Amino acid sequence: MSAALDNGLAVTALHNHFLFDEPRVFFMHIGGEGTPEELARGVRAALDRVKQVRAGAAHPAAASARSAVPTKSAIPAEKLDAVLGIKGQAKDGMYKAVLGRTVGMPCGCEAGKEMGVNTWSAFAGDAEHALVDGDFVTFEGELQPVLKALRHAGIDVVAIHSHMEGESPKAIFLHYWGVGRAEDLARAIKSALDTLKK
Repeated sequence: MSAALDNGLAVTALHNHFLFDEPRVFFMHIGGEGTPEELARGVRAALDRVKQVRAGAAHPAAASARSAVPTKSAIPAEKLDAVLGIKGQAKDGMYKAVLGRTVGMPCGCEAGKEMGVNTWSAFAGDAEHALVDGDFVTFEGELQPVLKALRHAGIDVVAIHSHMEGESPKAIFLHYWGVGRAEDLARAIKSALDTLKK
């Protein structure tokens, strides 16, 4: 994904087609505008990166740093509030921050934070060894900047898709996952939040 984004392509979807496949197979949709040569260079860069990853590890998921995250959480909530600029919720040593957005639905009603139209981040672990998991809801023109910010910070994008039909503005959701120091992960999420339109 980073190779495609860094070479002028847009990433428009990421999803699976199968259940129980081994190894897991994901499908990434790309698009772009430019000369045939420019577009071909972007595709080639992405394919070369796939080849490089596969050569480095037959099963890249096995290299996950998940095992370094403590099973008992002690996330520093106040520090993450300060980084993210919002007041999150802390429970059992874990932390979650939620930012709602609103869309109009075909019924003439609005759907917002309580109906799942939100960007959220959940943290587990401790200050030095944490994981973050969450969603971003993006509107027109926001998806690519959010993807670039997350990938630049080393956050993995897990899926890109819609949750609704007929809403306005159109909402595209992306799910993400990252492992590292809690404050570094929060800064990565904040850099992506800063790309959203106000």
